[in-house]
Amino acid sequence: MTEQSFTPDEMMTIAAARALGNDDVCFVGIGAPSAACNVARLTHAPDITLIYESGTIGTAPDVLPLSIGDGILCETAVTTVAVPEMFRYWLQGGRITIGFLGAAQLDRFGNINTTVIGDYAKPKTRLPGGGGAPEIASSCGQIFITMKQSKRGMVEKIDFVTSFGHGDGGKAREKLGLKTKGPTLLITDLAVWKTDPESGEFVVASLHPGVTREQVAETCGWPARFAEVLEETPAPTALELKTLRDLKARTAAAHGKTGGDA
Repeated sequence: MTEQSFTPDEMMTIAAARALGNDDVCFVGIGAPSAACNVARLTHAPDITLIYESGTIGTAPDVLPLSIGDGILCETAVTTVAVPEMFRYWLQGGRITIGFLGAAQLDRFGNINTTVIGDYAKPKTRLPGGGGAPEIASSCGQIFITMKQSKRGMVEKIDFVTSFGHGDGGKAREKLGLKTKGPTLLITDLAVWKTDPESGEFVVASLHPGVTREQVAETCGWPARFAEVLEETPAPTALELKTLRDLKARTAAAHGKTGGDA
């Protein structure tokens, strides 16, 4: 294990990357999810299949894309299919094991808001919207979420349900006929959270190095629950840090700015 210093963002991205396996077929969101998925591909999961919403399958970009329509995704993909085929055959056909999403607002049950802040009719802020996230949340085998902790983002009640997680908890997904697991993992810049299989609520499973329970509780808008056996997230290795930093450096050079930040 390395003694190198690292930032909370780097710890978040690397912890998220570790959650992915070599055999996964992963539907990738832009931003932090994309960074995590590509770090996994470049380290412990070289055979992971990365799929982006624009229809690129098995893509292996050398730099992080600016959007789902970035040409670098198509250039390195095994194949590119039409968006209807992507959703009907691959996603709704149950062929994708992991959906990796970000969120503007998130509640304890993994419900995601990327639509509006405030009242829908008269919002304080209009967000980018759902895109394919609602379908990803319902049709992928399970959902991983990554976001920075703040009371502004992790709230007791989201303003709009863009992507359904576990509803109000318990068997909410089952009652709607959803057969996928929904959100099972939340990786923030402070901790790794796992879903309680009974309540559907996120529970802190491990704290990142140097982080306290108090820090996690103070930056969460709901009363944070902690696992009975609370672990410490292993610090990034030298290889993981170098891979992430090199990826970001290449991305910055390619886009002329610090694009693809986690």
